[in-house]
Amino acid sequence: MTRIAIVGPGRMGRGMAHAFLHTGFEVDLLDVKPRTEAEARGALQAAHAEIAHGIGVMREIGRIDTEHQALMLDRLSLAAGDAADTALARADAVFEAVPEVMAQKEAAFARISSHAGRDVPVASTTSTFDIEALAKFVTNPNRFLNTHWLNPAFLIPLVEVSAGAGTDEAVLLRMEALLREAGKVPVRCKAAPGFIVPRIQALAMNEAARIVTEGVATPEAVDTAIRTGFGPRFAVLGLLEFVDYGGGDILYYAANYLRNALSAPRFEPPQVVVDNMREGRIGPRTGAGFYDWKGRDMDEYRRQTFAKLADLLDHLGLLAGPK
Repeated sequence: MTRIAIVGPGRMGRGMAHAFLHTGFEVDLLDVKPRTEAEARGALQAAHAEIAHGIGVMREIGRIDTEHQALMLDRLSLAAGDAADTALARADAVFEAVPEVMAQKEAAFARISSHAGRDVPVASTTSTFDIEALAKFVTNPNRFLNTHWLNPAFLIPLVEVSAGAGTDEAVLLRMEALLREAGKVPVRCKAAPGFIVPRIQALAMNEAARIVTEGVATPEAVDTAIRTGFGPRFAVLGLLEFVDYGGGDILYYAANYLRNALSAPRFEPPQVVVDNMREGRIGPRTGAGFYDWKGRDMDEYRRQTFAKLADLLDHLGLLAGPK
C-alpha cells in the first residue's frame, strides 16, 4: 500500500497525513463535508498550511533536511468535491477522521463506500463511538476497523487498533503492517470505552487535579514530579511490568493504605491484584506476576533497564553527572 486517503482535514487528519508523508507515502487529504466551494478551499488551505508548518518545525529541530521537507510536501494532495471521489477510488487504504458527530461519520462512510475499492481497508479514528455502530455504514464491513491515534499524531508512535465483530484477521494484519511501515507501534485492544491510554490518563489527570485542589502540591510541583519521576520510569518499564518489578505485594498494600487513609474507594485494588497476592504471583521473586519471570537473567534485565532509564534521563537533562 503506497497511497493513503484521509477523509477529514481537521487536527487528527492533518497529523496522520504528516506521519504518512514522513515515511514515504502519497497522501490524499480529503474534505467531504457539505459546504461551498470557497469554504472547502479555505478548509484545505488551512490544513495544508498547518501540515507545512509542522514539517518545517521538524526541519528546524534537525529531524529532516530541506530536501526531505520538499519531498513530503510534493507527496501531499488535497481535494474536495468530485476530486475527493477520484482520490478515494485510487486509495490503497482509507482513514476516516471527521468530527465525532454520528451524522458526519455516516455521511463520510457512505462516500467512502461509494468510491473506494471494495477490498480496500477502511479505518475510523473514533475515540468515542461504538465500532459496531460505525461498521453498519461501511459496505463489506469485514474490511473495517478502528485505529485510535494519539496527538500529536505525527510524533506519538502508538496507534490503538480495534477490530469489529466481522473484521477479517487478514485486514488487521495488513493494517498493522501499514502502521509499522509508517513508523507507528500498533497495539491491539478491544473496542472498549477509553481503549488503553485515554482510560489510564483520565484517572491520572483527575488525580493530579485532586492533589492540587486538596492543597497537597502546586500545579508546578505536580508536573515537575511527573516529568522527573512518573514519566521517565513508566516510559521505560510500563505500568504492569513495573508492578511486577517492584512487587505486586507493594501495590496491594499501598492501594489498601490509600483507600483507607483518604477514605477513597477509587484506590481499592482490583481483583486481579488481590488474586495475585493471595496466590503468590507478585513478580520476579516468585517467578510470576502479570509476566512470566521464570528463567529470566535478572542481573542482565536490571542492567538493560537501568541503561535505558539512564539514557532517557540523560537526554532529558535529568541525569546527575559523577563528581
